[in-house]
This record gives sequence, structure tokens and C-alpha cells, in this order.
Amino acid sequence: MVQVNGKLRSRIDIAPDAGREQMEQAALNDARVKEFIAGKPVKKVIVVPGKLINVVI
Repeated sequence: MVQVNGKLRSRIDIAPDAGREQMEQAALNDARVKEFIAGKPVKKVIVVPGKLINVVI
């Protein structure tokens, strides 16, 4: 699951053993997530391995 400001915005498939950096980059490169963060600064990316990624703008 990929959330933007705590709301579910997208789902991505990524290897369960992927590192935090890989998960973060995959989420930020997702097309739906890009729509929500366009033109806004990303303050924080919270990664819970194997569960979710939350992008805080």
C-alpha cells in the first residue's frame, strides 16, 4: 500500500526483501502518487517493510 498523507492512493508490487530506499523510490515513482505530490515538497517518507509506505507532504 502507498499512502499520501495517511490516505490510500496506490498499491505497488515489490519484493518483500527490498530495502527501505528501494521501497521509497518505487513509491515516489508511481504514477498515481506523482499526481498527488506534484508541485508539493515531500516532508517525510515513512516505510513499514512488507506493509505500507506513507508519503507526507
